[in-house]
Amino acid sequence: MRLDKFVCKSTSLTRSDAIQCIQHGKVSVNGETVKDERSQVHENNSVTLNGTALTPRPFRYILMHKPAGTICSNVDEAYPSLFNGTRIEHTEELHIAGRLDADTTGLVLITDDGHWSFNITTPTKHCEKVYRVGLSRPIRDDAAALFHAGILLQGESKPTLPAELYIVTPKEVILTITEGKFHQVKRMFSAIGNRVTSLHRERIGEVLLDVEEGKWRYLSENEVASFKAA
Repeated sequence: MRLDKFVCKSTSLTRSDAIQCIQHGKVSVNGETVKDERSQVHENNSVTLNGTALTPRPFRYILMHKPAGTICSNVDEAYPSLFNGTRIEHTEELHIAGRLDADTTGLVLITDDGHWSFNITTPTKHCEKVYRVGLSRPIRDDAAALFHAGILLQGESKPTLPAELYIVTPKEVILTITEGKFHQVKRMFSAIGNRVTSLHRERIGEVLLDVEEGKWRYLSENEVASFKAA
């Protein structure tokens, strides 16, 4: 973890205040003054601010039901941040493990533990993401076979990893993927001549969406551990 992030996570200081403290020689790591805020520190390091030992707050693991018309960002942009009205503290420390588009709803996982979120977002971990997809026209008969074989998206050099498609109705399907390319789900259906009209994420790994739209909760220990095991 960067030293400035460590200081922020251990105090109520903003990042700019933490950087000032570091650059003015007020922070020591293992007894040595460190003035570079980019320096890396680890859990077993002894870090002090003005001689007082710092202990970072525990990592947080949050499940949220993202509403439509919000963005997976810590701050408002063209659309409001999904953190608006949540009363989650220190949102500047958090990041979303697998973002959703503004018009997409459903499950997002939020954390300040970068090692943990890596297991969710990197394709080599094969973490399943399950979407309920509404379509503009009836799905092709060969769509499941095409998705399982992999779809070569426009602008990509390699096809998508095998995906599983379950047909609910001719215009509603359940899609399971294990990667997260830019606008991947929408681009996959576009590649086979269809258009996504609604998109909702229901599951990530073993974690199911179980809260109402706009609500959130902390993950259980077992839910957190399921991604570490993966």
